[in-house]
Amino acid sequence: MKKLITTLLVLLFVVSSCDKKQTVNKSSEDTKRTNWVDSIYNTMTLKERVGQLFMIAAYSNKDQQHTDDLNKIIKEHGIGGLVFFQGGPVRQAKQTNLYQATSKVPLLIAMDAEWGLNMRLDSTARFPYNMTLGAVQDNDLVMKVGEKIGEHCSRLGVHINFAPVVDINTNSKNPIIGVRSFSEDKYNVTEKALAYTEGMQSQNVLACAKHFPGHGDTDKDSHKTLPTVTLSEERIDSVEMYPYKKLFKNNMAGVMVGHLNVPSLEKNDGLPSSLSHEIVTNILKGRLQFKGLIFTDALEMKGVSTFKEPGDVDLAAFKAGNDVLLMGEDVSKGISKIVEAYDNKEVTEERLAHSVKKILASKFDVDLNNFKPIEIENLISDLNDETNDVLNEAVFIDAITALKNDNILPLKKDANEKIAFVGLGDGDSAAFLNALKSHFEVDGFSDLKLPELLIKLKTYDKVILGYHRLNSRLTKKISDEDKLKIEEIAKSNKVVLDVFASQYSLENLDFENIEAAVISYENTDIAQKVSAEIIIGNKDTKGKLSASLNENFIAGTGIEILE
Repeated sequence: MKKLITTLLVLLFVVSSCDKKQTVNKSSEDTKRTNWVDSIYNTMTLKERVGQLFMIAAYSNKDQQHTDDLNKIIKEHGIGGLVFFQGGPVRQAKQTNLYQATSKVPLLIAMDAEWGLNMRLDSTARFPYNMTLGAVQDNDLVMKVGEKIGEHCSRLGVHINFAPVVDINTNSKNPIIGVRSFSEDKYNVTEKALAYTEGMQSQNVLACAKHFPGHGDTDKDSHKTLPTVTLSEERIDSVEMYPYKKLFKNNMAGVMVGHLNVPSLEKNDGLPSSLSHEIVTNILKGRLQFKGLIFTDALEMKGVSTFKEPGDVDLAAFKAGNDVLLMGEDVSKGISKIVEAYDNKEVTEERLAHSVKKILASKFDVDLNNFKPIEIENLISDLNDETNDVLNEAVFIDAITALKNDNILPLKKDANEKIAFVGLGDGDSAAFLNALKSHFEVDGFSDLKLPELLIKLKTYDKVILGYHRLNSRLTKKISDEDKLKIEEIAKSNKVVLDVFASQYSLENLDFENIEAAVISYENTDIAQKVSAEIIIGNKDTKGKLSASLNENFIAGTGIEILE
């Protein structure tokens, strides 16, 4: 007994010592952070402080004039950061090193890399869309995707990824969110966003949830116009804001405010949420107590740019409570307007210092207090190692969803049976057909009119219909011709339908005569190969629909097909 008590006391002492050490270390780091932030802030002119609020677009696929123009803006206006768009990794790395060398204060580098660097850059890995991740049942896989994307961002000198999208896609007609959303279910969106964020931020890359207060239930694109969200305040608080509340308790670094007209939250009807003091300051910073960086969505988008003139829109966004003003149309005018407002006491020193010091603190958090240029050597190979494909395959194994199976799957070919494959849609089906052919004899058909197809398929016992869409068109409604082909072939043959597209594309399809249906979500080679393995019984199905297809196949639907 004495030994037990002694052991417990020793353990208690060790734990207590560790806690004290961690507290001291954190306190020491906080002091370093504050000292660095203050040392930078106190040496800045007013114009330089205001410049830190601005983040502008950079492209590594444009000409030398673009590079020279950006360098000039960095030198003259002391902007706080860049968001990179289209180009290539080596070119971007070289440009980043150049721009960082020009900037007096290290630049915060951002990207939209929701499904990896490949969202913007060639020669980089692509990971599954959020809607595919929403079908995954093992959230550790989602965390690993976030971790891998964070690893790639970090290697390329990117400090903040404008992801995850936490819009709850309750409107299947949404033209801009769609497969960028994890789900129509707030709990699923939240679980996936938490996992993705944890993985990415473990690589010291800041996450940024978007598009606050919620872009999921709209049928307009804020790049082109100002969408109106007609939901009640109670509904927005309980559904659209649900993921944000959970993420804010789990170290979410940033939030991007969308350009949305939300009459239930902002009484000045038609005022974009990104310019609304009520939404940004009173709700996001006040009610929800968010302490991280607040970004506007791009201020050049039509959802906000038609509301005020360049410069005025930047000032309005800052006065609303945003910290980082993204992609304003005229940086010089924007800086001048905010400096003028400061001189006129419209903007206080306290308000300016609040945002600028938050930006500088974030730079410290991503080690920009000790900036090192990006290493160009081995960059391409570092971003494209074999672990990318291994992870992609694991995700599709867990995500691919069986909707229906009338005892036809797993597909086994008897000695005398004939099996046909018909490729539909505008996407490539070669990887799927080749994977099927590696297991049994399959005759492939495509580009035939329906009458000819029906005649040719009469002699086949089973028909695999592969509906393949271009990955840029996954949510587009199925064509009348392809819809008719599927429904008519299913009346005459035993059909297995495999959909390499979003479930949204099949909203009006009649599944009654289809013997088996599988949703593979995307039309990548890896998705096609994994799906073929599932159809023939070499892999189990595990996925559940991330969003409803129709009233018969709602979110959460998914049946097991075992090997």
